[in-house]
Amino acid sequence: MPHAFEMPQKYIDKMVARMGREHSQETFETEKTALVVVDMQNYFMDESQQAGCPVGQTIVGNVNKIADTVRRTGGIVIWIQNMAPTDTRESWSTAHERYLPEKADLRVDSMQPGAWPFELWPDLDVKDDDFRVVKRRYSAFIQGSSDIELILKDNGIENILVCGVATNVCCESTARDAMMLNYRALMVSDGCATSSDEEHGNALIAFYTHFGDVQNTDELCARLEASDRQNWTAAE
Repeated sequence: MPHAFEMPQKYIDKMVARMGREHSQETFETEKTALVVVDMQNYFMDESQQAGCPVGQTIVGNVNKIADTVRRTGGIVIWIQNMAPTDTRESWSTAHERYLPEKADLRVDSMQPGAWPFELWPDLDVKDDDFRVVKRRYSAFIQGSSDIELILKDNGIENILVCGVATNVCCESTARDAMMLNYRALMVSDGCATSSDEEHGNALIAFYTHFGDVQNTDELCARLEASDRQNWTAAE
C-alpha cells in the first residue's frame, strides 16, 4: 500500500488563511502541464538494492493512471533517471563523503546507463512519445543536472506534477526547485514514496506550506479531466 497520508487539518487551515482556499491548483491549463516522474529505477525500487524503497512499487498504478490522464488532457510525461557520472566522487564529493567508501562505489556502479539498477521499473507505462531525462543531482533543475528545462520551455509547460522516489530527497528537491524557477509545482501524495511514513509526511507538509500544492491521485486526475472539459467548452 502507498503511504497512509492525509494532510493535517491545521496545515490546511493555515493555507486557507493565507490564500483563501485549500489548494493553489484547483484548475489547470492541461496543455501546459507536465508529469515529472522521478527516479523510479530498479536501484530505488527493488528491495535487493542499496537504496531500494519497496513502497515505491505500490505507487506504480497511481503513476500510470496520472500519466494516462496527463496525456489524454494534452500534457506531457517526463521520466527521469538518476545517474552518477564516473567523476562524481570528486565533482560531488560532499555527497559521497556521507557514504562508506564501498557504499559510495556501489552507488556509482549502480547508476550507470546500461546497468540493470539504472533502468526504469518494468511495470511503468512508458510510451514512445514520452520524454526521458537523465539527471546528475537530487534535483533535476540545479545547474548542470539535466536538460529538463529545455523540454519544458519547448512545450510551453507552466505546471509540474511530481511523482516518484524518494519523496523527501529527489522528488522534493526537484519540486522545490521547480517552484523557485516559477513553475507551479504539485507533489502527488500517493504518487511518491520513501523509506517511512514519517519522512513522507514531513516532506509533504513542508512542501505544501511553503512551496506548492499537494493532492492525491484521484483528486488530481478529476481536476485535470474537469479542467480539460472546461477548456474544450470554452473553445467551442
